[in-house]
Amino acid sequence: QLRFVESGGGLVQPGGSLRLSCAASGFTLDYYAIGWFRQAPGKEHEGVSCISLSDQYTYYADSVKGRFTISRDNAKNTVYLQMNRLKHEDTAVYYCAPTMGLCAPIHPWSWGQGTQVTVSS
Repeated sequence: QLRFVESGGGLVQPGGSLRLSCAASGFTLDYYAIGWFRQAPGKEHEGVSCISLSDQYTYYADSVKGRFTISRDNAKNTVYLQMNRLKHEDTAVYYCAPTMGLCAPIHPWSWGQGTQVTVSS
């Protein structure tokens, strides 16, 4: 069963940075494109950034372009999301998932616990 453990969230001031980690559990990341998604209170899951199998392609939502960077370390079985110049509107629970297409979670997919990111002064 595919399962991820997300970590690295926290409380940060506007303009600050965080680095999220998505560790695969029980399987090898090498064979999957992976994406980061977020869910703010009262909203649907939103695709934030995705990375292809070979790192050749990356996708960023317009709202995070130039501020977030996705990367993967297959040797560590982990995908990262470096988030810089954080804004209040980045506040959400962040999740990762295997992806298909441009940047959509595979179906069906059960979201993990995620990691909370709160941007507040």
